[in-house]
Amino acid sequence: MSFCCGASMIGTKGSIRHLRTQIHNVPILFCPVCHRIEVHHLVEGEYEILAEYAQGDGAEEVDFEDYSDIASKVALFDNCVNQDHEDPLTLVSNQIDMALDLLQVAKALDDVEWQYQLKNRLRVMSSRRDKLRKKKTTGGYR
Repeated sequence: MSFCCGASMIGTKGSIRHLRTQIHNVPILFCPVCHRIEVHHLVEGEYEILAEYAQGDGAEEVDFEDYSDIASKVALFDNCVNQDHEDPLTLVSNQIDMALDLLQVAKALDDVEWQYQLKNRLRVMSSRRDKLRKKKTTGGYR
């Protein structure tokens, strides 16, 4: 499980640009608060090698799954708290619940900076939850 700015990162696959090469289906971790993306640590070495070769060959696009034995990494996202295939509203609600739990710990430790970070995260996630609820009531998602 990876964390970023106090949020647990979401496991998914995505496209990453490496210089002039777009690499698709890369296992990544995505922060729902600050939108930071990082290559999953279990495939980071494979990604770097592929990116270097693709760049050297002048390839504009490459599919990571064509060059990686991703099938052997069935449990790739098992340690992620959330995954991108989950209902967006449920995902955000889980993130809010975790932040509230952590806020209680931060208060008990009297860690003012951590409390500030968690409150900021809660503001962002609450706003996102409200937008998702509004979208759901207007029939805009799933």
